Amino acid sequence: MKITALIPDALVQDIKKLTKGKNITDSLIIALQEWRDLQKVKAVSKKIEHSPLKFSAGFTANNVRALNRK
Repeated sequence: MKITALIPDALVQDIKKLTKGKNITDSLIIALQEWRDLQKVKAVSKKIEHSPLKFSAGFTANNVRALNRK
């Protein structure tokens, strides 16, 4: 998608340095993907906070190891 956006030069330069992208477009894509991924992690964390994960009955580390070795 092509877009036009008015973004301060200082912000663009910071993003380029931090992401080490090949160009402005690549740098912005990297920054936006990382922001999106962070938001997804925050959402999952919030969901787990309200409804914690629980181990199933009979769960043991040895059983899991045995399953993984099959």
